[in-house]
Amino acid sequence: MTGINRRQFLTALGAGLLLPAVPSLAAAPALRFASAGQDGDNNHWLTLFDDQGQLLLKHQLPGRAHHVAAHPTEPWLMAVARRPDRFIELVDYQSGELIQRIEAGPQRHFYGHGIFSADGRWLAATENHLPSGEGRLVIRDCRDNFRTVADHPSYGIGPHELAYLPDQRTLVVANGGILTHPEQGRKKLNLDSMQPTLAYIDSASGRLLEQVSMPAELHQLSIRHLDINRHGEVAIALQYQGGKQDRVPLVALHRQGQPLQLLEAPEPVRLAMRQYCGSARFDRSGELFAISSPRGDLVTLWQRDGRFIDSFRVRDGCGLAATDRDGEFVISSGNGRCYRYDLDSGRKQKLPTLMSSSLAWDNHMVHL
Repeated sequence: MTGINRRQFLTALGAGLLLPAVPSLAAAPALRFASAGQDGDNNHWLTLFDDQGQLLLKHQLPGRAHHVAAHPTEPWLMAVARRPDRFIELVDYQSGELIQRIEAGPQRHFYGHGIFSADGRWLAATENHLPSGEGRLVIRDCRDNFRTVADHPSYGIGPHELAYLPDQRTLVVANGGILTHPEQGRKKLNLDSMQPTLAYIDSASGRLLEQVSMPAELHQLSIRHLDINRHGEVAIALQYQGGKQDRVPLVALHRQGQPLQLLEAPEPVRLAMRQYCGSARFDRSGELFAISSPRGDLVTLWQRDGRFIDSFRVRDGCGLAATDRDGEFVISSGNGRCYRYDLDSGRKQKLPTLMSSSLAWDNHMVHL
């Protein structure tokens, strides 16, 4: 796959071929974001903040969280425990009150990700069934005290991020393929035999609609993080578990019913990604997406057809959120900084968000 440089992309943008015009950056209102983080004393927090440096919520968590999601109709934030912990914390970000702490069932732990349905009725999360090592997709009713209403197989090992297709019925699950057990911490137990898959699952019945696997020679290329645009296209961030010198793709695209599309970055960029991608996010328009590579201090930008656009550096940058402007993202980093990047100008702007708080952001963030 050949790349497209930022100048070519912006030429198409200006011609109205890709994205509509956007307002000036100065006219944009304050943006709100939520993320989990930890301070220098190893306390763990769920935070809500804006891009003007205002801390709007700081709620202490019982342990380290991974993913944060916002409820679509209620002032609720959800923080999901980092594998292999067992809590989901739901907080009212207006009152600051804890709504509920959900504990994983017996012989279960969470895998770091959960999502609300677009109507706010359902909370879906990925889990591990310890005796079998089987991944599970568990759905809870937000209107009935978060009661479990479905417990489906994820059709793989190590389910991680999940998202709804635009039909709001089909859930797409990234089964990373890596077997772990809490008694051995985060040790990876099956690297020689791992088989990552992307599973399309009917959320009502639990029926497997489609499953996509890596080619046999890339069975150690773990499918970990994903995002879905309004066209139903899935952007995938990959993490390689094989040899450090192996030349492997680290970004993929998929659409239901079609082959998996492994994308190629320019070789210097691929090397800089260091075989590890941490987050995937489409912009507001769904015409382009960003992939973070925190180990390589790099964020790459791609068109929805798979062509590489550009890259820029953010030290330990992992969390990605799309803003209300086409072609714009906010990136959080493990050193406590946040940046806004605007493709139109090519400008990366450091935000004043909580710079004095000594919080180091965890892997993901969400724009409210």
